[in-house]
Amino acid sequence: MESNVDLPCSTCNTEGSLKMLSLSSEIPYFGEHTQITISCDNCGMRQTDYIPSEERGAIATSLSIENLGHLNARVVRGSSGTVRIPELDLEIAPGNQSTGYVTNVEGVIVRFIDIIRMMMRQMTADISAEDDAEDAEARLQLLLQLELALLALNNGEIFGEVSLEILDPRGHSIIGHDDALMRKLSPEEVLELDHGPASLIMSSEHLPDE
Repeated sequence: MESNVDLPCSTCNTEGSLKMLSLSSEIPYFGEHTQITISCDNCGMRQTDYIPSEERGAIATSLSIENLGHLNARVVRGSSGTVRIPELDLEIAPGNQSTGYVTNVEGVIVRFIDIIRMMMRQMTADISAEDDAEDAEARLQLLLQLELALLALNNGEIFGEVSLEILDPRGHSIIGHDDALMRKLSPEEVLELDHGPASLIMSSEHLPDE
C-alpha cells in the first residue's frame, strides 16, 4: 500500500515529496509485522523499518554462535537497533541515515567485515600522512586481526567463542532462533543507546488502515 506523507522530508525539508510504502507479512520469531519504507522524490532519501504488530518495548536479543544453524538464524534489524559482537568489542550503532534490514547472522558478520575492510583501505591510504606511523600500523594490525576472527567465525572455526547481540530501544529488532535470549533493556541502557533516525512511523498505532 502506497500513500503520501503530509510532512516535510527530514533530509531536504521539501514539502509534499514523501511517500510511504507499507507491506504486512509474517516473519518467524518476529511474528506479524509491517515493513515501512519512506522515500523522498526530491532528494532520494530512503528509510526502511520493521514494525511488529505487538509492541515489545525496549529489548535486547542475544545469541551465542555455536553451530551452522546459528549462522543461518534470521535477523531483523530495525533502524534503531545497535548491533554488537561483545567478545570482539565490535558495535554498529544506528546513525541519522540508518535503515532496517532482514538478513541472517552470517549476513550481519559480513557487514562487520565490509566495514572493517573499508576502514583498512582508508587507513592504508592515509598512513603516510600520519604523524605517528607506528600507531597507525598498530591500529591497522588490530583491524586485520578482527577481520580474520570474523572470517574464522563464518567458517565455523571459533564456534562457541562469539555471540551476536542487538539492542533496540523501540523493540523493532530480533534474532530469530530458539536459542536466542531476549531481555528488557534497563532505563539506563536506553538512555545510552543511539535511537537512530527520527522515525516518521514509530509504532503500529501510526500505520495507515489497509
